[in-house]
Amino acid sequence: MKTFLLATALLGLFAAGAARAEDEGKGCNVPKDKWMTEDAMKDKAKAMGLDVRRMKVENGCYEVYAIDAKGAKVETIFNPQTGEPVGSEGAE
Repeated sequence: MKTFLLATALLGLFAAGAARAEDEGKGCNVPKDKWMTEDAMKDKAKAMGLDVRRMKVENGCYEVYAIDAKGAKVETIFNPQTGEPVGSEGAE
């Protein structure tokens, strides 16, 4: 019985992670020539109260790794054209 419960819990975690990763790229389907520059994205994140540590592009989105106003590590996913947040993940 314990093995069944453990397997069920692990399967649930896997499914939740896969769904989140699938949703992560939504809102980022923008032609590259319409993207804001990386510097503009960093400035926008800073204006939102994030202390930007690192930034990368993944699944057509900007991913900003930063420290928030409470001192917590965060990863925020942004639309590359508008700079609007479209998702977030746990600590880096």
